[in-house]
Amino acid sequence: MVKARRDGPPRKPKLSRTKKPAEMSLEDWQVELRRQFGREQPFRLANRGDHPVFSRFAVQNPASGNTYTVTIRGPRVGDNACTCPDFTTNTLGTCKHIEFTLARLERKRDARRQLRDGYQPPASEVFLQYGSLREVRFRPGAECPVELVRLASAYFDAAGALLPEARDKFDDFLQQGRDLEPHLTCGDDVPAYLAELRDADERRRAVGQAFPRGVRSAAFKDLLKVPLYDYQREGALFAAKAGRCLLGDEMGLGKTIQAIAAAEIMARLFGVERVLIVCPTSLKHQWQREIARFTGRTAGVVGGLRPRRHEQYAAPGEFFKITNYDTVHADLEAIEAWGPDLVILDEAQRIKNWSTRVARSVKKLAAPHAIVLTGTPLENRLEELISIVQFVDRFRLGPTFRLLHDHQVLDEVGKVVGYRDLDKIGKTLEPVLLRRQKEQVLDQLPERIDTTLFVPMTDQQKGEHEAAKENVARIVMKWRRYGFLTEADKVRLMAQLQIMRMVCDSTYLLDGETQHGTKADEAATLLGELVERPDTKVVVFSQWLRMHELLMNRLKGQGVSHAFFHGGLSGKQRRDLVDRFREDPACKAFLATDAGSVGLNLQHASVVFNMDLPWNPAVLEQRIARVHRLGQTRPVRVVNFVARGTIEEGMLGLLKFKKSLFKGVLDGGDSEVSLGGSRLKRFMESVEAATESIPAARPSDQAEEPPDESVEPAVPPAAPAAPADPWTGLLQAGMALLQTFVLPAASATGSNGAAVAQPLVRRDPASGEPYLHLPVPPPEVLTQVVGALQQLLLGLQQRG
Repeated sequence: MVKARRDGPPRKPKLSRTKKPAEMSLEDWQVELRRQFGREQPFRLANRGDHPVFSRFAVQNPASGNTYTVTIRGPRVGDNACTCPDFTTNTLGTCKHIEFTLARLERKRDARRQLRDGYQPPASEVFLQYGSLREVRFRPGAECPVELVRLASAYFDAAGALLPEARDKFDDFLQQGRDLEPHLTCGDDVPAYLAELRDADERRRAVGQAFPRGVRSAAFKDLLKVPLYDYQREGALFAAKAGRCLLGDEMGLGKTIQAIAAAEIMARLFGVERVLIVCPTSLKHQWQREIARFTGRTAGVVGGLRPRRHEQYAAPGEFFKITNYDTVHADLEAIEAWGPDLVILDEAQRIKNWSTRVARSVKKLAAPHAIVLTGTPLENRLEELISIVQFVDRFRLGPTFRLLHDHQVLDEVGKVVGYRDLDKIGKTLEPVLLRRQKEQVLDQLPERIDTTLFVPMTDQQKGEHEAAKENVARIVMKWRRYGFLTEADKVRLMAQLQIMRMVCDSTYLLDGETQHGTKADEAATLLGELVERPDTKVVVFSQWLRMHELLMNRLKGQGVSHAFFHGGLSGKQRRDLVDRFREDPACKAFLATDAGSVGLNLQHASVVFNMDLPWNPAVLEQRIARVHRLGQTRPVRVVNFVARGTIEEGMLGLLKFKKSLFKGVLDGGDSEVSLGGSRLKRFMESVEAATESIPAARPSDQAEEPPDESVEPAVPPAAPAAPADPWTGLLQAGMALLQTFVLPAASATGSNGAAVAQPLVRRDPASGEPYLHLPVPPPEVLTQVVGALQQLLLGLQQRG
């Protein structure tokens, strides 16, 4: 297919998609990016109307199979419309599909002329204008009767926008208008938008009428089988009024019961009859148990092969159907045919990355009501929060490019180095986001005691740890020197960091044979002491399966009954393990990988062991929240096992930024947070902090990688005496220069405190850029070099 090409001057240089040109506004840059991208696409175009230019076109993307309708009304930004999600949210008035269509039309001279002259359709139309605010607008056509203009003035303002007080009477206008002008058109999205507004008003009215005293209303007495705390009642009412919302309560505060209560309110007031729950596989049966415990509603777990799952969706009689994220993509048609009235997403951080298939599939779930549950809607980047909020209300945060522009702090090359005005995001989300912290209901939660237990390393562990640390140091040196890493470097870096973390537990995690390490022994001893009390149970987390093998061997030797929970178990096996740990008094320990750190209710335990520390502090809190949560009646003890003098000890102070970013947006924390550089730079700096000081390069490494540019090279040795052989002088002079780049770093003073010569690599005090500073050798050395070069030239001439 021939790509679109405009006649006229040569094409403009391609714009960067990551850095805005200084001379362009944000909006102009985004428009040009869509124009640039759209006009390069191999889309398929089909005219669905009567006019060759001013018509409705079907634009299909052959790669994705998606087809959108583009309406062409003129050449200017804002003249045209598209049904794609980007057009409806970007507020720019164009998109790649519109720009592709314009490019195709402009190939023909007649079409270019017609676009330039503009067009006013003969028929009047009512359409939904997408911008910073969505508005229903009336546009009179070229043949609009005067009576219709007069009628429209009672419903629309002078700019053509529908008056707020006329929303409920819009259907009357449309009926009367079509009597006056039979060809009056109305976009399909107009009645859908007005229905949203009317439904929101009706929800607020109905909830207010049924619960006139808020959390103190009598209707809560028989809502569920169990009583609710006041803040949980508040959460259920908030979700019911909002219709689509995000419950972002901190982990352990009972988001599950709030969602079930909200579903019950919606069933009684709004006629909700079908609720789809999407959660991790490990939580499907837990949801089923909780529903049976709290309500009299039926709940079925969807599982098995695809034909079986589709049969389960089609089966009538179940109020709740519970599925997992990984099967949504394959079951979209069956879910659509069932037609849920309410979708509940549990642990919704699973859709924080909008480029994954899981996220794209879940966002295709269509239902008038939605409740999103996550204690960590934001872990690393603002894009994660945007992705989750899009499922609730894709218009709430506005276009992503503008949100990031308003809140990101960029360095001179366009890299994110911080965030600003984070409190404004929290205020924007208030209508759809409810979040409470444990501090707000602390009087209802048990005490939590955190302890860090430092464990010594064996000599064998230290050797493996130091070898990996030196490898990391060399990669850091390379990054410091060049400012980037190859993909091979990144893979090596992650592998060496993994070795450092694993060997902190035991050498067994590396080779599967030797067992040099004391963590397992320390943990088994402490656990044995704790479980002597009949009411004490312990949850033990480790990222590594082999660490659990060591622990299980020791627990078996002590006669301590335990359960082992990991990602390789089936849903039934996971459910049975949790039930056994909860109900069997003899089962004292629950060993789990991080597959057990999400969603599980383990509050019948009172002690948490973290055998190793995760990079992400949110994962650590997720682990602890399995035990320290609502329903816990005893103080909770948390023990973090940390290998002394290792990467683990360095990790204790890392990732403070992530916590600050989370609090700034959601918990009223600092409105400005500094990252201190690009993502790679921040990670590499955290690696430096976690791995302590960087060792000097060994001779065997010098030929492979240059030294760290932030460390000044050693002082070159004193110039040698003039040798008899001029070639020796040349080589010595060259070696003296080369040694300044490869010798280990030295201080600016000698061992006796005397000043030494300045280094060759220096930094410009104004720009910070490194440059080479070459001292001139003594005259006798220069004489020898010149003589050697003369002899070389003379020899070459004689040979020629």
